[in-house]
Amino acid sequence: MSISDKLDRVLTRAEEVRHLLATADGSQFGALSKELSELEPLVERVEALRAAIRARDEAEAMLGDPELRELAEDEYLAQKEAVPRLEREVRLMLLPKDSADERSAILEIRPAAGGDEAALFAAELFRAYQRYAESRRWRFEVLEYDEGELGGVKGAVAEIAGTGVFARFKYESGVHRVQRVPATETQGRIHTSTVTVAIMPEAEEVDVQINESDLRIDTYRASGAGGQHVNKTDSAVRITHIPTGTVVAMQEERSQHKNRAKAMKVLRARIYEAQRARLSEGRAADRKSQVGTGDRSERIRTYNFPQGRVTDHRIGLTLHKIDKVMLGDFDEIIDALTQEDEAARLAAEGE
Repeated sequence: MSISDKLDRVLTRAEEVRHLLATADGSQFGALSKELSELEPLVERVEALRAAIRARDEAEAMLGDPELRELAEDEYLAQKEAVPRLEREVRLMLLPKDSADERSAILEIRPAAGGDEAALFAAELFRAYQRYAESRRWRFEVLEYDEGELGGVKGAVAEIAGTGVFARFKYESGVHRVQRVPATETQGRIHTSTVTVAIMPEAEEVDVQINESDLRIDTYRASGAGGQHVNKTDSAVRITHIPTGTVVAMQEERSQHKNRAKAMKVLRARIYEAQRARLSEGRAADRKSQVGTGDRSERIRTYNFPQGRVTDHRIGLTLHKIDKVMLGDFDEIIDALTQEDEAARLAAEGE
């Protein structure tokens, strides 16, 4: 089907939905309203594109008239520039959307290679993501923070709630490498450490069906830097989903009930993300068009403190603003990754 035919179908469907809304009953009204609200931005861009094409062609036809040439030339050049931009916007809007893009997300960070230095950087990166979320007015709730020695973390989990969170954070999954001189290094040598980041779309109960009979729930006394009160009762919870072997442990709250609720939230997200990954593996063309696989084992970025640079290896982007990035300024990196992913998906659509 040609792009023009696709656009005709969009306009036709939008008109059909408007007519159906006029006579829809309560059970249909909500679904039709939602469909129209999703179609209208695309309809607006399609109409703008077609208006620009008409204006360009009309101005081009007048270029041969000596009396109108000067007036027509400015209009022709303006519309000639506008048409490719509008075409790209429309093609992007026609691409299949990731249904999880508008969701909130679960963030998990864990130190990998590098001992205490990896744990310290994991804590710093966790705080950087928190600052980024707060700058966009998203709610950042710490679900688990297993503090280690020297101010580092053995693992940290957070829920980032808001519209479009997953779309912005999804490119962060993978291995993040840090190169710097640790505070404990007496010889001034640069050490290389790594942390793993996992970003998962938050799952609703309707997305993942979990039977109570498939769960093994263990309770135990919390330990670590949570305060003395956590050691007096069996408030910590470990939930094992037997069919998948997925295990989630929570001890952040004093209440066993609250720890269980948080653990179930993370468990659903992990199972949902595993299901999404299996579906993605079956779409070779879709995987080829993505910026990275989202695999936790893929090294995606290096933070080099002595040189003050951050390099994203997937797109070859290097920024000499590591201080700003560690204060939560990720927009330039995420924008570049989004644009690269869009370009790759457009190219794949054209094959």
